[in-house]
Amino acid sequence: MTIGDSCEIHPTVVIGDEVTIGNRVSIGPYAVLTGPLDIGDDCWIGAHVTLGAPPEWIGKVHPRTWKEASPHKGVVIGAGTVIRELSAVHQGAERTTRIGRGGFVMNRISVAHDVQIGEDCTIAPSTTFGGHVTMGDGVNLGINTVIHQRRVIGDRAMVGMGSVIAKDIPPFATVFGNPVTLRGANRMGMARIGIAEADIAAVEALYAPGSPGAHADLPESLAEAFGWWRDLAVKPLVTSFR
Repeated sequence: MTIGDSCEIHPTVVIGDEVTIGNRVSIGPYAVLTGPLDIGDDCWIGAHVTLGAPPEWIGKVHPRTWKEASPHKGVVIGAGTVIRELSAVHQGAERTTRIGRGGFVMNRISVAHDVQIGEDCTIAPSTTFGGHVTMGDGVNLGINTVIHQRRVIGDRAMVGMGSVIAKDIPPFATVFGNPVTLRGANRMGMARIGIAEADIAAVEALYAPGSPGAHADLPESLAEAFGWWRDLAVKPLVTSFR
C-alpha cells in the first residue's frame, strides 16, 4: 500500500495490498479498495465505493481476504476523477480496467471487468457497463444507460437516458432508445471543445437520414477520432443504425 501526500481518507476505509493512492485524494466512509489498484492525484472517491473487486466472471479467482491483491489485471483511475457513492469498478481479466483522467462517475455505476473509459467522460447514475467495453474521450452517458459487452463508443458521443447500447456508437453522435438509434450529431459537445463549424456541419451531414455513411468525406481534423473507432468497432460506420 502506498498513500500520497495530503490525502483525506475516512477511518472506515478498507485498503488492501498493491493499492497506490496519489496526492490530495479524498476517500469517503466504508469504501473498499483492493489491488492491484492505482488511483491518480486529486481524485474524490465517495462513500461505499468498491474499487478492485475480482472480475464477475465464473471461474476467476476471488481472494480469501480483503487485504491480499487479486491475481488479475488491476484497475487504474486517472487523475482528477470523481467516483460517487455506491459505485463499483472491477479488476480486468484480460486487460487493465481503466477510467481516464477527469472523469465524473455518478452514483450506483457498475464498471465491469476489462472496461476502458477515456478522459473527461460523464457517466450518469445507474449506468451499467458489460465487460470489455471501450469508450473514447468526452463521452456523456445518460441515466440508466446499459451497455452490452464489447461495445465501442466513439469520442464525444452523447447517449440519452434509458438507452440500451447493443451496437457500436460512432464518434460525435447523439443516440438514444431501446435499442439505441442514431439521432444526429452531438453539435453542442463538438462546439464546446472548439471544433470548427464547418467540421460540425460535415458530421451532421454524415449522420443525416439517407447519408452515404461510410463513403462520406470526413474532415481531416476528425480523422483520428474516426480512425480509432473504425479500428475497434464491429459494425460498419453509421450504416449499422439504418
